[in-house]
Amino acid sequence: MEKFFDFGNGLKVNRLGYGTMQLPGKGVWGPATDVNNAVEVITTVIDHGADFIDTADSYGPFFANLYLKEALKQRPNKNVMVATKVGFTRQGPGQWTPNGRPDYLRQQVELNLFSLGLKQIDLLQLHRIDKTVPLEDQLGVLKELQNEGKIKHIGLSQVSISEIQAAQKIVPIVSVQNRYNLIDRADEDVLKFAEEKHLAFIPWFPLATGKLSEDGRLLKIADKYGASPSQIALAWLLKKSPVIMPIPGTKSKEHAVQNLKAAEIELTAAEFKELENIK
Repeated sequence: MEKFFDFGNGLKVNRLGYGTMQLPGKGVWGPATDVNNAVEVITTVIDHGADFIDTADSYGPFFANLYLKEALKQRPNKNVMVATKVGFTRQGPGQWTPNGRPDYLRQQVELNLFSLGLKQIDLLQLHRIDKTVPLEDQLGVLKELQNEGKIKHIGLSQVSISEIQAAQKIVPIVSVQNRYNLIDRADEDVLKFAEEKHLAFIPWFPLATGKLSEDGRLLKIADKYGASPSQIALAWLLKKSPVIMPIPGTKSKEHAVQNLKAAEIELTAAEFKELENIK
C-alpha cells in the first residue's frame, strides 16, 4: 500500500492526515471549549507523523486556523503541508453560505495567510463553487494569487467531474475534497476520475461517525486486528485508492493517535472485498 501522495513541487506527504473541523465550538462556531487541548491535538498528530493538515477559514470562523498557527509555532522543525479553504460565509452555528465573489475570495486568502502565520498556502481549495458567480471569476482570482506566490496549489471541494474539467481549463487543479466513506460512495465516479488524473482525493466525513459500529462484518474484521471500527474504515479508504487522503478529525488526542495507527493495518484482499459489500 502506498503510504505517501506526491503533489509535486517538493510536496510529498503521508496519505493519512488530520482535519481541524471538530476543534471549534458546537456547529463549528466559536472557540474550542479547551483551547490548550485544541492546540495539543494538532501537535500530537504532528508528533505522530501527520504532515498533511486540512483546515478552512470558515471553521470557527478562523479559530481552527489560529490553533493550527500556534501548533506550527510549537513545532518549527516539522515539515507540515497545510491545506485550507475559502468560499463559505458563516452567519451562525451550522450555517454555511457560499460566496465566490473575487474580492471576497482574495480577502479570505489574505486572512488565511495571516491567521495561519504563513507566507504561502500549500493547497488552497474552493470550499464550494458559487453558482451565482462565473467559475472563471472565482478561479481566476485564485490563479492571480497563485501567480503572486501566495498559493502553491489549487483544489476544489464537493464537485462533479464536469466541474473539475471546467476548472482545469482555467487553472491547474491538484485535489478534490468530496464527501466519501465506507457507507457513502455516491462520488465513486469522481474518485475514479481523480485516479486517472492523479488528483488527491480528500474525503471529508471519512468515518461516517456513529454508523460504523452497526455492521457485524466490520466488527468481526476490527476484532481480528484488535482495532476499532473507525480504524478499519480508515484502513479500507487507504487500500481503496492510492490517491485517497483521509483527514479524520477529533477533539481527543487519544482518538487522534488511534486514527493515525490505521495506516499500520494492511487488510487482506478478502477483507477488503467483504468491506466493499457494506453499503
